[in-house]
Amino acid sequence: MGKQKLKKVKSNLVESLELPKDIMYGSVIVTATGKSEVLIENYKGILEYTNEKIRLQTKGCQVEVSGKCLLVEYYTNDEMKITGSIHQIVYDP
Repeated sequence: MGKQKLKKVKSNLVESLELPKDIMYGSVIVTATGKSEVLIENYKGILEYTNEKIRLQTKGCQVEVSGKCLLVEYYTNDEMKITGSIHQIVYDP
């Protein structure tokens, strides 16, 4: 079975069984609470970490959080909480 056909079968299965897409595809979930907190789930690694920019690798893209006084409050294997004065969140394919 070809790669594209396999993706289509998986997509149809996820849709028909109403399974959570984030779990089935490993999609990144970004939850912003106001301008001072961001929770990022399903990330793979930290690419850059400064007071003004935190850039993460996910399965499908990179996510960049920019602002001032940024801090990784905590992280686990698949979840991270960033606090500070958040100005922008950018998805970069």
